[in-house]
Amino acid sequence: MPDSAPGCVPLSAETFEQLFGPGGVRGGCWCAFFRLAGPDFKAAGREGRKGHVRTEAQDGKPLRFLGIVDGEPLGWVAVPPRKDNPRLARSRVMASDEPGAVWSITCFYIHRRGRRRGLATALLRAGVDYAVEEGVEAVEGYPVSDGTRSAADLYHGTTGMFADAAFEVVEKRGPARALVRRRIPVAR
Repeated sequence: MPDSAPGCVPLSAETFEQLFGPGGVRGGCWCAFFRLAGPDFKAAGREGRKGHVRTEAQDGKPLRFLGIVDGEPLGWVAVPPRKDNPRLARSRVMASDEPGAVWSITCFYIHRRGRRRGLATALLRAGVDYAVEEGVEAVEGYPVSDGTRSAADLYHGTTGMFADAAFEVVEKRGPARALVRRRIPVAR
């Protein structure tokens, strides 16, 4: 168990390699998979994807949070505006026709030393809180169903984790996936 509760800090140009290391985890994705169209992702290669994310971090794009446990970065959640993720519109699982200011929780990465410490839940909460601060109308996620899964299958989060954070299932998408949404009340 950790000595302290997980904390979350915004990703910056200075911190983006702390968790991903020089290789960019998951085959050099650099959390650019949804942010680049298919041909662009492939053509960019590992270094091009790293450069793309670095540039977005330097430009202040809302990529989002590193999860910190006992001073060490052990997790990540991507929480950008849906429009910044061109692959979502083409996906059978992730496509949505929700109008307005909608942000998407596209992926989590939790290092094995950070698992089972509440880090993914803390990152989800931080992502929703940030989206609320930015005035969004809704936040969407694309989780896998709860059950026994390998860690590699959990990068979208689980339906139970999203349900616990007040997301509602909009639609089941196949036997193991769902589109979930949390509407954000408009402040008056």
